[in-house]
Amino acid sequence: MPKPVDPKTLTPRTDSGYPQCFRERVLPREKRALGDAFGLTRIGINQTTLPPGKSSALRHWHSDEDEFVYVLSGELTLINDDGERVLGPGMVVGFPAGDGNAHHFRNSGQTEAVYLEVSNRSADDRVEYPDDDLALNGQDANGRWQFTHKDGTVWE
Repeated sequence: MPKPVDPKTLTPRTDSGYPQCFRERVLPREKRALGDAFGLTRIGINQTTLPPGKSSALRHWHSDEDEFVYVLSGELTLINDDGERVLGPGMVVGFPAGDGNAHHFRNSGQTEAVYLEVSNRSADDRVEYPDDDLALNGQDANGRWQFTHKDGTVWE
């Protein structure tokens, strides 16, 4: 039987894989990999804490990954191609793979927001960032996700 885990006991990931010039938009933030704590390999589940004034990610959409977000506390402003909408505790939203409606969240409130991010883990995933000179084009030979400029050159 799996042993229950208190998310507060998991070491948070406080970095970002984005190229340096994009990181200030999302950091600091904390992501606790709940799925990893149980050895889950097909779905990813993060409990994310986002301070006021920060974004969850750059606005993006995935080719091969579905995404689901459940707000636990605080408020998040969903920003996508349709506009903006405030989400509070207990609200959920999902983003189908390949939909093309780029999205992200911004904490426009005065307190930190905590939410769950759930997605499948696809090695074939590609990510488009329509507002920035950035794309995520799969993994390199070492299994690391590779960010490129939109022209395909690798970010250094």
